[in-house]
Amino acid sequence: MEVVASAPGKVLIAGGYLVLERPNAGLVLGTTARFYAVVRPLRDSLPADSWAWASTDVKVTSPQLSREATYKLSLTKSTLQLTSARESTNPFVEQAIQFSVAAAKATIIDKERKDVVDKLLLQGLNITVLGCNDFYSYRKQIEARGLPLTLEVLLSLPPFSSVTFNSEVANGTTTGEKCKPEVAKTGLGSSAAMTTSVVAAVLHYLGAVNLSCSGQSSGDNATGQGLDLVHAIAQSAHCIAQGKIGSGFDVSAAVYGSQRYVRFSPEILSSAQATGGTSLPDVVSDIVTQRWDHENKQFSLPPLMTLLLGEPGTGGSSTPSMVGSVKRWQKSDPEKSKDTWSKLAIANSALENQLRILKGLSENHREAYESVVRSCSHLTYGKWTEVATNQDQELIVRSLLAARDASLEIRLHMREMGIAAGVPIEPDSQTQLLDATMNMEGVLLAGVPGAGGFDAVYSVTLGDANDAVANAWSSVGVLPLLIREDCHGVSLEDADPRTREVSAAVSSIQIN
Repeated sequence: MEVVASAPGKVLIAGGYLVLERPNAGLVLGTTARFYAVVRPLRDSLPADSWAWASTDVKVTSPQLSREATYKLSLTKSTLQLTSARESTNPFVEQAIQFSVAAAKATIIDKERKDVVDKLLLQGLNITVLGCNDFYSYRKQIEARGLPLTLEVLLSLPPFSSVTFNSEVANGTTTGEKCKPEVAKTGLGSSAAMTTSVVAAVLHYLGAVNLSCSGQSSGDNATGQGLDLVHAIAQSAHCIAQGKIGSGFDVSAAVYGSQRYVRFSPEILSSAQATGGTSLPDVVSDIVTQRWDHENKQFSLPPLMTLLLGEPGTGGSSTPSMVGSVKRWQKSDPEKSKDTWSKLAIANSALENQLRILKGLSENHREAYESVVRSCSHLTYGKWTEVATNQDQELIVRSLLAARDASLEIRLHMREMGIAAGVPIEPDSQTQLLDATMNMEGVLLAGVPGAGGFDAVYSVTLGDANDAVANAWSSVGVLPLLIREDCHGVSLEDADPRTREVSAAVSSIQIN
């Protein structure tokens, strides 16, 4: 028996910082970058004296990071105890396993099914975690080999390539000690996607949920309830692992895919945060019976629009420290910050409305929509009005330009907030790049995703304008990434993705 589940990374195109507070919304896109969790039994059969066992074995492997850890899992407390590890352990994976096992025990009431769970656990859990290359930065390796920063070079890397570590002296230390090695990432929410994939795989493996296969609809009631359980457990595990209750949009995107998101009330996870005598099964029982009040309304880009991400390679930013600076600014200047947030909320809402209008126009006036978008993809925005020859086309062009204006308004107020808070939400180098991008043919939107900073830039292009933008970015030292929008959330896969990649390579060789 083997279960493989995957969960996507995310790109927050609107709602940065505001999404931390209810009832502000964020527009978050799921991506083609996915984390995979493969769950198998550690033993083929039950041990002869398994009835007397108080714990079982868990093995976690991350081949890309050359990491392996083994644990004892308490069958009564659902907690892990490390027995050995190569390199450091991963708190996100550990919490995902603990919370998932506790959730399966708490939600499965039928005695026969409970017996099945116990037997599966007694066979041990063998868990492998894999992330698509898109989650990690391979820029340094590419530059070291003297290769160009292009999509073609990224495509030439083997799937699930080994990840190198950066070891730097800790800021502010005088001892000369090195920091723990850190992996350079591209800001797609790797920890949320990884946590969600592990939670989903373990819950499905133990029979607590029934996931849909990749690409299938997840709208039926049973699967919908299963997704809600995956969401509750993944949010809990992720928050405990990172040591704070964040907005949760990254986990929500990993579970449900592209969406308009409003965060849950932090009080929901108060029991998970509490330490002391409360056992994990009791904590999880409380969490799954809570009324989760987050909102995740379906949302995705309209047809013939393509998401492109780029890695500028100008350092990187610490999202927690940037968020902390913005919060301090809010406290120090409540009147100004409230005004800025109000303007941002209006601009975010305007962008969402125009994208929804464009999606409706694509459905109700398909030919006019396709004609306008394909024509505009070869023109700069100043000439878009010239392509409209009838009323329907005029409506489409008007919405395209209104979406663009809303995006520019968002960038303006995000820059103002960054200057006031003393953090580079849209650094000058990004501003120059984004302005140049917005002036290219067929570019609808461009910005810094999420909390901003130096990590990444994004654009949304019309028709086939994507390649020109990618080439322009490459020419100025920005590495275009391979990811695109994928509106699907967590899903069941039919095989270990490494097996699938090998099969595809073999088929390609045979065809050629």
